[in-house]
Amino acid sequence: MDIATIAGIFVFLGLVVSSILMAEGIKGFVPFLNPEAAFIVLGGTFCALLVNYPISQVVGLGKVLRKVLTSVGEDTSEIITTFVNLCEKAKRDGFLALEPDVKAIRNDFLRRGVQFVVDGADQEFIRNMLDTEIGFIRERHKVGREIFYALGTYSPSFGIIGTVLGMILMLSNVNDVQEVPRRMALALSAAFYGLGSGYLIFLPMAGKLHRRSEEELLIKEIIVRGVLLLQSGAAPSVMEANLKAYLEPSKRRAVKR
Repeated sequence: MDIATIAGIFVFLGLVVSSILMAEGIKGFVPFLNPEAAFIVLGGTFCALLVNYPISQVVGLGKVLRKVLTSVGEDTSEIITTFVNLCEKAKRDGFLALEPDVKAIRNDFLRRGVQFVVDGADQEFIRNMLDTEIGFIRERHKVGREIFYALGTYSPSFGIIGTVLGMILMLSNVNDVQEVPRRMALALSAAFYGLGSGYLIFLPMAGKLHRRSEEELLIKEIIVRGVLLLQSGAAPSVMEANLKAYLEPSKRRAVKR
């Protein structure tokens, strides 16, 4: 579970609730209890998403959201340690001796790369296969980010549409002037829903997806480099020095041999 994402959302909501309570008390929540505004903003945003993207990509939005909320980065120092150990064993016993170690590797991408080495594939073949997979991963991540950026763009717009709609309905039937402020507050709640969901949830999640994608692709690049070095028969010290270059100085000390 990504505590930062959950904490950011709920801390802001807590600040909003506290501000309303301090300013108006419980009665201050009445203008925000506007299901019509929520229908316009959330329903309109989802419908616009259906217009812009294929249904298959919209249905897969749940997986993308789960990645934002639950995904945690891999330990790069552990991956480097694994490569160094594999390199030492390959130098001592040959590539075929790595077969039992391949089955114990948890990272699918790393396991496939090392399996190519055990199977005797050449460097060009390994690089093409792994780079092709990275390209498809990059494209999938791009679609997920685009969907959340789209949600962050649509929801504020539909908030404004909901507000305009509420103002039209209010002005078209003004029988009691004293009711105008209350109805205007209800109309403006749509803008609050749209702006709040766009700038608190959707756009920040798109940014987090971008960051997660960059981290995952960096790990994939480290693995590709490690696999190619392993196939070339590099010494363990060379393997370690090359892969440590991808890490921040503070993380290099975590690599254990």
